[in-house]
Amino acid sequence: MAFTQIDVDSLKRAIATGAQQAMIQGEMVQYRSLKDMKEILRMMKSEVAGPSASSQFPVSYATTTRGL
Repeated sequence: MAFTQIDVDSLKRAIATGAQQAMIQGEMVQYRSLKDMKEILRMMKSEVAGPSASSQFPVSYATTTRGL
């Protein structure tokens, strides 16, 4: 299930208004608590942002003293 920025905005709006439900991908979703909503918002934001540069492979270059 790929989240969109619209889904993130919808959940943020629900949190801001104190509602415990939000429309996510065309479905009304009811949350148990504000803590659940914040955890899911954090997950949705990371999925929308995509992979970060720090989570990719580290790059290292070999150094030589003989001109290679």
